[in-house]
Amino acid sequence: MRNAVRSSGVRTKAIPETAHCTGELMKIGIIGAGNIGGNLTRRLTALGHQVSVANSRGPETLAALAEETGATPVTVAQAAGGAEVVVVTVPLKNVPDLPARLFDGAAEGFAVIDTCNYYPRERDGRIPGIEDDGLTESRWTGNHLGHPVVKAFNGTYAADILERPRPAGAPDRMALPVAGDDEAAKKTVRALIDELGFDTVDAGGIDDSWRQQPGTPVYGLRAGVEAVTKALAEASPERPEAFRG
Repeated sequence: MRNAVRSSGVRTKAIPETAHCTGELMKIGIIGAGNIGGNLTRRLTALGHQVSVANSRGPETLAALAEETGATPVTVAQAAGGAEVVVVTVPLKNVPDLPARLFDGAAEGFAVIDTCNYYPRERDGRIPGIEDDGLTESRWTGNHLGHPVVKAFNGTYAADILERPRPAGAPDRMALPVAGDDEAAKKTVRALIDELGFDTVDAGGIDDSWRQQPGTPVYGLRAGVEAVTKALAEASPERPEAFRG
């Protein structure tokens, strides 16, 4: 969630030891090192996963994050190499500028997590495919990437990735909506989110992912499974005026 806590890109406190890696360690590529990408890098390396991280400015600008976390700074074109999970967390307007054949060299059966949001008035400008053709933000993103995506973390405050993980069964454990067409990829992503210390709610396929776009009841909601399920059901397919170009 881009407009979370602006200082959340800087680690100011110890990561809570409430979530531990329960599955196999994976190789994960993160494209985008802003608030969400940076904090996912911090948490996933803390869980023991092998993380490569890239941004648009080049690996040399990621030296501090790499020193802090042990992640490997790489170019965007290198980020998916060998990865079982690739996280795309860039401004939506920059998705078409990502390198062609971005996922060449990724592991067989890899999953792509899309955290992106469409902010036409603040940042992205008007995107006809979304507004005129009626594509969900993640369908538009997946079309440009040439690979199915799993929509997750798009409505999560970046600071919460560090500060709000809880053990399974905790009464205050947050739930995150997860949408995607590829059931195997969605299962991988939901398991990873569980390791990070959050429950998940299956939000349907990518054409249903409008239910978790900006301006919907679940966007930014800090709540458990029941409340998140209810918020998804209450969403309207009409794009809110504030999120139209």
